[in-house]
Amino acid sequence: MFEHRHQPMISQKKFMLRILGCVLVAMALFFVTILVGATAYHSLEQLSWADSILNAILVMTGIGLTVTLQTTVAKIFTSAYAILSAIVFFSILAILISPLFHRFLHHFHLDLEKNR
Repeated sequence: MFEHRHQPMISQKKFMLRILGCVLVAMALFFVTILVGATAYHSLEQLSWADSILNAILVMTGIGLTVTLQTTVAKIFTSAYAILSAIVFFSILAILISPLFHRFLHHFHLDLEKNR
């Protein structure tokens, strides 16, 4: 996906397209995670879709639930979902930062090769 260190830096337009692609992947990962959480809360606790989405987003952001869970399965799911959400958060962060970090490092690597 990224150019090799011996290759020239890609154009600004290609870089912006790379950023857009990373944003789309991050958004898809975010929405799939919310969908999984909302579906689980809707089926395990029989919450409305609005409450299910709200609780999935609140757990994902670390704020917590708006309802008291009644079933043991929902409590276990929430524990696993909170851990999954943290992993997804850091994955999204890595997906969004990686092209910027790569371009930064690639720029300095090219400067080092010019000075040799």
